[in-house]
Amino acid sequence: MPVPLDEYPLHQVPLSLAHVASTDRNAYDRSYFNAHNRTDELFLITGFGVYPNLGVTDAFALLRRGDQQSAVHFSDALGDDRLDQRVGAYRIEVIEPLRSLRLICDDPSLGLSFDLTWEGSFVPVDEPAHVMRIGRKAILDACRFAQVGTWQGTLAIDGDEYAVDPATWVGTRDRSWGIRPVGEAEPAGKPADQDPSLHWLYVPLRFDDFAIVVIVQEQPDGFRILNDATRIWADGRIEQLGWPRVDITYTPGTRHPEHAVIELTTADGPLTLEVDTLLGAHIHVGGGYGGDADWVHGQWNGPSFSERLTYDLSEPSVADRIPFGVTDHVARATCDGAVGWGMLEHGSIGRHDPSGFADLGSVAT
Repeated sequence: MPVPLDEYPLHQVPLSLAHVASTDRNAYDRSYFNAHNRTDELFLITGFGVYPNLGVTDAFALLRRGDQQSAVHFSDALGDDRLDQRVGAYRIEVIEPLRSLRLICDDPSLGLSFDLTWEGSFVPVDEPAHVMRIGRKAILDACRFAQVGTWQGTLAIDGDEYAVDPATWVGTRDRSWGIRPVGEAEPAGKPADQDPSLHWLYVPLRFDDFAIVVIVQEQPDGFRILNDATRIWADGRIEQLGWPRVDITYTPGTRHPEHAVIELTTADGPLTLEVDTLLGAHIHVGGGYGGDADWVHGQWNGPSFSERLTYDLSEPSVADRIPFGVTDHVARATCDGAVGWGMLEHGSIGRHDPSGFADLGSVAT
């Protein structure tokens, strides 16, 4: 049966737009957003996804405040109208494509709600295609665009309401689609003869006159399988910034990144980016990423599913989970005298020779 999008000349393959070209069960199409007020007070992370070959759509919101991290989840059967991005009490309205969107989460029974409008500060930028394999199997084969911007509206948590002013509130977003592990776990087959270590760094930043996006993923020996550094100017120019050289200072006894110095290269010479982290939200604790024990993107939870989970990050059983996933940090940066804000997303798990981490239990000294 045709779906509403079939009325538009958008087809890429000889299929109705009810279907994706890949028959891989892990096909996905997802939005990610974050928002903060440039302090250690609050950090909101939220996203919406569709999983066409699983017949599922879902959304989540994760709010870090103090030692508490709150998560709300929505899930339902995937409908036919992809222009209507909603699930339960969560929805995304596209006001102007690639520039302005509205995000709404309005189920008062869950205690976490918002009505926020995104305004992109610069044009979105394409990131390199991302492919990851474990043994012979591609577990990730996706593309993504990223954008920095500002937020306006309201945010409420457990009776406390915050006015979101675009003069202060900034954030980053991305849209990605392709293949990545989603839904219920599938049979592994032959165990892969490969070190499962991860070293990932993603740093999108907004300055007054430009944006910078840095992406680095390295194997245990430091070999890079993803590497990009880009500056986006107000007039739409995209400037490549060479091969980023990264030096991260970790809190002793942990792998928590306190500070990063990223050496970049312009056509005129070197450019140094320094980044300090503030409040961190652990996206594998209620956010559904990287082996989250409580929420899985694309998993069927039955019709009209919603829930609220609240984590005390100082509680040992929760704190023990934090080192084994990816954390998104509010980030303050300086570059050539300019001050910028955004996010430093980092995960370092297992062996990473350039950092001096020999195994899963290694930490900074």
